[in-house]
Amino acid sequence: MNSLTVIRLQYFIYFAVLGIYLPYFNLYCYHLGFSGTQIGTLSAFRSLVLIIFSLIWGALADRYHIRRPIYIGCNMLGVLVWLFYFTTIEFVPMLIITISHGIFHAPLISFLEAFTMDALGRAKSSYGRIRAWGSFSFILMVVVLGRLIDLYPIGLILILILAGGMVLSVFSLQIPRITVNPKKHFYAEARSLLAPRVLVFFFCGFLMLVSHGAYYGFFSIHLENLGYSRSFIGITWALASIAEIAVMIKSDRIFQRFSLERVLVFSFVIATLRWLAVYFVSSPTLILLTQILHAVTYGTFHMASIIYIDRWTPDKTKTLGQAVNNAVQYGLGLMVGFFLNGYLYEHTGSAALFAASSAIALSGGLIFGGYLLVRRKAY
Repeated sequence: MNSLTVIRLQYFIYFAVLGIYLPYFNLYCYHLGFSGTQIGTLSAFRSLVLIIFSLIWGALADRYHIRRPIYIGCNMLGVLVWLFYFTTIEFVPMLIITISHGIFHAPLISFLEAFTMDALGRAKSSYGRIRAWGSFSFILMVVVLGRLIDLYPIGLILILILAGGMVLSVFSLQIPRITVNPKKHFYAEARSLLAPRVLVFFFCGFLMLVSHGAYYGFFSIHLENLGYSRSFIGITWALASIAEIAVMIKSDRIFQRFSLERVLVFSFVIATLRWLAVYFVSSPTLILLTQILHAVTYGTFHMASIIYIDRWTPDKTKTLGQAVNNAVQYGLGLMVGFFLNGYLYEHTGSAALFAASSAIALSGGLIFGGYLLVRRKAY
């Protein structure tokens, strides 16, 4: 298999596993009797570990040229740790397992993004077509699994995630060996991550993912509280991924027509409207319509983020750049979002979480858009 085929396969398997974990793991914890605060704490600590170890693994990979060995090793060790979920249903042991698993899960997606950018070379604007393979598998999994756990105990997800992790580990051995230049100036070039335009983007990306905390942590619970079946919950997640694919396969045209900065600002605007709509709506048709907006709030925002960071980081710190981006957004951003929404859920219920998310997304868009205006006037 050529390098891009292997990477497509990695995305397909990684997001198939995520299609089990993301919509249903918190729901599994909810059915174990965990409180909103406990569920938020589990998710938040997992995100905290992602922050710390994404940076550690990313720095080690770039400094010592060992991105591929770390990627393979973390895949395999993550599978071993996952086995411990079968031994307990108590909160404290599950928290320890979640933290331990997160240590090895932390670098996987940022390393995969870095492999992809290297393999694409000058054709980086076609990133979405590669990444869409992950969205295809995510759709397949959430739809099929939504039906299965209507028929079988929700604990089935533990077995399926274990199986998916094992398959990903086996195929990680095929990840391409990318030739890189010696890292003689690693520390000097790592300072590029402290440039104002990068720091402002990191902060605003952090706010965008804080606003997604209600969605990733409590959307399935919100729908179940509204009386919807798990099959419908699976359909909503699948529709979001279908919308995401629609923009990913058109990534070339999007980034040829619009600048990265415009795409990012537009994504903030749509996120503000999406979360506000989720706060108000309860009918199945309107809920499904809000999910279509995932094409922008995740699809275009994620693609633009990956390419933006790749553009503004030197060749010798590409892995670290993607790791920091992943740590700040999907680590720190979701950690704060999960903690915040876990606390709010106990006091306000699930709907109000999305009103707060709308305000947070709006603040991120205003800061990023304002910075771009000031910078444009300065030059």
